[in-house]
Amino acid sequence: MTFGTSVWGSCVQGGVATLACIPVVLQNIINFLILFGGVVCVFLIVFSGYKYITSEGDPEKVSSARKTIFYAIGGFLLVLGSFLLLNIIATFTGVTRLSPK
Repeated sequence: MTFGTSVWGSCVQGGVATLACIPVVLQNIINFLILFGGVVCVFLIVFSGYKYITSEGDPEKVSSARKTIFYAIGGFLLVLGSFLLLNIIATFTGVTRLSPK
């Protein structure tokens, strides 16, 4: 079975993944987590907008909505910062397989 061998490169031998596939798996996990973080951030921003609109001027609800949007954007910046740090480390060490394609 040769499904996906062009994506996995030479790490698949005879249809079985080898230890050389670890960087490819890590790359896929990192790409998924960044995408998931972006989706969660967008969801939380929309949710906090909904909370802000339905707060009816209540100071506690407005404060809660502002905190939600602040933490959503802060969390997404943390995800992007970790991605940047990973790419900087990969550049200095010469590891190119963890960079997104």
